[in-house]
Amino acid sequence: MTTLTAAASGSFTIGADLTVNRLGFGSMRLTGKGVWGDPKDPDEAVRVLRRAVELGVNFIDTADSYGPFVAEQLIKKALHPYRDDLVIATKAGLSRQGPDLWTPLGRPQYLRQQAELSLRHLGVERIDLFQLHRIDPTVPLEDQVGELKKLQDEGKIRHIGLSEVSIADLQAAQKVAPIATVQNMYNVANRSAEELLDHSTANGIGFIPWYPLATGALAARGGPLAKIAERTGHTPGRLALAWLLKRSPVMLPIPGTSSVAHLEDNIAAATIQLSDEDFEALAAAN
Repeated sequence: MTTLTAAASGSFTIGADLTVNRLGFGSMRLTGKGVWGDPKDPDEAVRVLRRAVELGVNFIDTADSYGPFVAEQLIKKALHPYRDDLVIATKAGLSRQGPDLWTPLGRPQYLRQQAELSLRHLGVERIDLFQLHRIDPTVPLEDQVGELKKLQDEGKIRHIGLSEVSIADLQAAQKVAPIATVQNMYNVANRSAEELLDHSTANGIGFIPWYPLATGALAARGGPLAKIAERTGHTPGRLALAWLLKRSPVMLPIPGTSSVAHLEDNIAAATIQLSDEDFEALAAAN
């Protein structure tokens, strides 16, 4: 029987010095409806986080805006003091006005304020990976990334990442600071970030696909994902994650859930050896 562990997904080194198991965990779903407020079952949220680490997850993605701050505080409650190999990535750059409301806010003073708050809420002296959640179009990019570079130089963050960017955005940011990761929506059904993924793969930049479990019509009855699921006995979600892991060695999927049972199903994707034939069938289906 195959042991259930995220380590089976392989590893990737972020910024040349932070090695993580490629299948991680995203904390957004640990909050209330509309990513606002506390979860319905805070105790289950704590169990999910602890079980994730038990199953070999050592890369957890969160953000100041999840709650706001609810997810970060749950991570601290569940896992602090942290294991030496646990890497926690957080983000700033989206302000919240209520459930499902998000507004880019990239003023340097705000980004610094949120970084300081994340340090406190996570209970760390340095944030492993601090990501600009969105580029604020009203603030020069060099000012936004420049403030993160200052925080890095001060030892408050270790590596800098970007979220929802183009190759041009990435290259502009790289003129200001080293960029270790990018995080864009990408899944088996939505590959709009294909060019950015290929660029990241060629340059050794970690690619964190958010919404990684989406399958769209591919999982509908008679669809290619549904057919492979029926033949192999794996769930469509597991296969979607396995496809991502096979797609690129820099891929770091972060499926999220508020359920221990769903978490365990997701982690099982790490052990799936997707055949070249099935991989190509899904690649061609979109």
